[in-house]
Amino acid sequence: MPELPEVETSRRGIEPWLVDTTITKVVVRDRRLRWPVEKGVERRLRGEPVYSVDRRAKYLLINTGNGTAILHLGMTGSVFIVDRDTPAGIHDHFDFELDSGKSLRFRDPRRFGSFHWSDEPLAHPLLADLGPEPLGDDFNGEYLWRMSRGRKVSVKQFIMNAKVVVGVGNIYASESLFLAGINPKRAAGRIARHRYDALAEAIRDILSRAIKAGGTTLRDFYGGDGEPGYFKQQLEVYDREGEHCRRCNTVIKAFVQGQRSTYYCRTCQT
Repeated sequence: MPELPEVETSRRGIEPWLVDTTITKVVVRDRRLRWPVEKGVERRLRGEPVYSVDRRAKYLLINTGNGTAILHLGMTGSVFIVDRDTPAGIHDHFDFELDSGKSLRFRDPRRFGSFHWSDEPLAHPLLADLGPEPLGDDFNGEYLWRMSRGRKVSVKQFIMNAKVVVGVGNIYASESLFLAGINPKRAAGRIARHRYDALAEAIRDILSRAIKAGGTTLRDFYGGDGEPGYFKQQLEVYDREGEHCRRCNTVIKAFVQGQRSTYYCRTCQT
């Protein structure tokens, strides 16, 4: 599933092509996404100028003069720019045609992505209860420590909770906990404040490096320019079960946690 760095990479890839253009037409070929694409959205977007392209958590926000289109990539979705007359493939579910002669195209083989419309996007039910952005000024160790008090859930599941902090998906949670030296099995409420300082900094560092590298290429993800991400080449523990830790040479272990695979080094993470 595309995580925050992949979505941010997509946002940066499509932003220059969308801002200061006008949407001349919206072509919806298949409304059967995770939630059905509402009828009438084509009319609402037709003729609208695009003012900005933002991101909230794993959602892309395309802001126009008449409201905001909210896109989620789901598990296999992607957005990219094509010439307006480029034939659509079987999994290309909708296009935003632009007055520049280009189109923003949404492709999703498994149709777990979504397309919503809102006059107040941050108040939309999918966004209203989300936690802070991990790269924002209001995210730090003190915040994590305060939110974790009394919680028995594992620290990995804690930081993957979007109501605590958004965008720390499975890959980056494992990598951040390794960088901070914290065992993913530890209860969130039993971790000291100074260790949360290290974890918050690790989350920022891992996500920033992943964004700079263009995301992590796993299965179907490609950025808005059609290029794959390359952060996978830098992964320390994720998907490295049975390999040796680059720090201490201990064999990387894996186990299932919250129905997701967790990877860690027993020596470096305590």
